[in-house]
Amino acid sequence: MLIYLARHAQTVYNAAARMQGHTLHTPLTRAGIAQAEAMGSALAQHFGRNPDIDLWASPAGRTLQTGSIIVEHLGRSFFDIRTDPRLLEIDVGLWSGRTFAEVVAETGPIVSPERHAFSVRPPEGEWYPAIAARLQAWLDELDPTRVALVVSHGVVLRVLRGLLAGGAPFEGVAFADDAPQGTVFRIEDGVQTALHVGTGATGDRAV
Repeated sequence: MLIYLARHAQTVYNAAARMQGHTLHTPLTRAGIAQAEAMGSALAQHFGRNPDIDLWASPAGRTLQTGSIIVEHLGRSFFDIRTDPRLLEIDVGLWSGRTFAEVVAETGPIVSPERHAFSVRPPEGEWYPAIAARLQAWLDELDPTRVALVVSHGVVLRVLRGLLAGGAPFEGVAFADDAPQGTVFRIEDGVQTALHVGTGATGDRAV
């Protein structure tokens, strides 16, 4: 299987260190639009015009806005993008829409400083093994003979990259290293390479 994984660009919520989870649709900032343009340019240089690849995104507005810019560069239609809710970001439950500062002030530390990811399960949210299960179910339905380009989210892509190429154990899953927003990875037969490294935020504050 050959798959390309693109982390969506910066949103207004990311810029404000406010959690989005998978229930909110938040627009890209001007910096985010520039990141998406850079992703599209890099992918167009890699694939050429109108590549015969499958296009996927989570149904969140921020992934679709990023994807819409990318596919323009590729000479493909926005309406070629298929969505699947299993590609959505971690569900942050009752933290959705709140700032990290607000939550930490109430509950104490919620992030692993070593892994730059949640170390506390969001109340009424989900946890890493559940994310891995939904992503594996999605992977199992892909046509392995087709090249796929997927636009998704920070935490979800770290779990998905762990499933495809391995990662250090963390909270019950193989968890890949962090990468900036706007980064695109190429993964083939378990081997991962960074096709384009973005200029956006890293870590938990970009959830």
